[in-house]
Amino acid sequence: MSSLGKEFLATAISRLKYYKDLGDKTFEQLNDWDFHYQPNEESNSIAIIIQHMAGNMLSRWTDFLTEDGEKNWRQRDDEFTVHEYRKHQLLELWEKGWTCVFTAMEALKKKDLKKTILIRQEPLTVIDAIHRQLAHYPYHVGQIIHTAKILKGKNWKNLSIPKEQSQVYNNEEGIKDPAKKF
Repeated sequence: MSSLGKEFLATAISRLKYYKDLGDKTFEQLNDWDFHYQPNEESNSIAIIIQHMAGNMLSRWTDFLTEDGEKNWRQRDDEFTVHEYRKHQLLELWEKGWTCVFTAMEALKKKDLKKTILIRQEPLTVIDAIHRQLAHYPYHVGQIIHTAKILKGKNWKNLSIPKEQSQVYNNEEGIKDPAKKF
């Protein structure tokens, strides 16, 4: 793989692992009920977001190079239905989705990056498909974190630089970009 192709895949995988880790650290702070809290009727619960992300991940990344990313078996509308899953069931969905993503991405080769794939019968390059998911997944992880922070209030354990601690953080030794830890 060319150094540019290798670097692109490595950094994309690192970023995705970082986003997954943010979700993992959020879920550690939640109980079963927290996953089903809806701030209002138009908002999705954390459970719904996990269901949607897992459905998207399994559809997009299963047979990534050879089949349309919107699989016939995917039931997208059902992803937005309340199923009353327990925390452990939601975490299983979360892990299953991410495992599919990382398995597919780690299998990609230099020659694959310029290939054209389909999502909903629309062509796009592998690179663009990866960028698409690099925007989609953190969007939803941010929703998860925001909802969890509302729920936990003062009991929220910060996942990044605490308020009014930027200078302290910047002066500390070590890696500053959290994605580089993966």
